[in-house]
Parts: sequence; structure tokens; C-alpha cells
Amino acid sequence: MQPSATPYEERLTTPRSWWFVCLLVGVSMALILLPFGTLPLLGGLVGGTAVAAVVASAYGSARIRVVGGSLVAGDARIPVSALGEAHVLDPEEARAWRSYKADGRAYMLLRAYVPTALRVDVTDPADPTPYVYLSTRDPERLAAALDAARAAA
Repeated sequence: MQPSATPYEERLTTPRSWWFVCLLVGVSMALILLPFGTLPLLGGLVGGTAVAAVVASAYGSARIRVVGGSLVAGDARIPVSALGEAHVLDPEEARAWRSYKADGRAYMLLRAYVPTALRVDVTDPADPTPYVYLSTRDPERLAAALDAARAAA
């Protein structure tokens, strides 16, 4: 099996401002432990910041890839032969498709801090999933990679 002609890989990392929030969580833990002394205060600062950073990093580790004739998005691996037309969504359309236009059966890899998205129809009749919604910072390039992978398959 050949890799797609237009390889695509993206990691949906958390915004920089979230790392500041992680520091604030550590400061909050330090303030909670302040009555117990200096050592617990430092432990709360370091421990609270570390735990919040691990959570933020895990949330931002979602990846979208087009590899080996498949779309790999988060935990889902979908062959491109089971995918139909890709629709590039601008920020307004993306907001609509993740709220009032959303179908509960759809697979959604969404991150609210990523304004644009790609909606890909699922054409496999055995699959009840009507479409795949993917938050992506470069929906045009992802759609092109899917088209190239479909053409190569």
C-alpha cells in the first residue's frame, strides 16, 4: 500500500493561554496549602501546576492524519474508501455544525479553540455514522489529502 500523495498530519495542541491557566491552578493549590507551611505550599504549587499541565497536554494530544489509505482522527481509523465528499467549514459554519446542526450519531473530534473544521460524509452503508466532524486549522489541506488518498486507493 502506498502512502497518500499529499501526506497530512496535525496535532490539535492546546492554546498558549491554557498553560497560564495551569500555572494559576498551581498557585491556587499553593494558596490552599498555605496554612500548613512553606513546604506544603511549594508542593501545592509544583504538584498543582504539574497535574494541570498533564491534563492540558493530554487534551491537546489529539492527532489527525491521512496515512495508508485511512483517515486517523483521534481513536478512529476510517478507510478513505468509506468516506464521501469533504466540506470545508468556515468558523460560522463550524459553530453551526457542532451545535444546532449536529447529528448525535456523528463522530466528532472537536476542539472549541480551533475555529475551522472539515465535515466528511461517511458513505459506508453498514456504518450508522452520517459524517465525521474534524476541528482542523487547515481544512483545505486536509480535504486535498483525503482526495489524493482516495485517488491513490
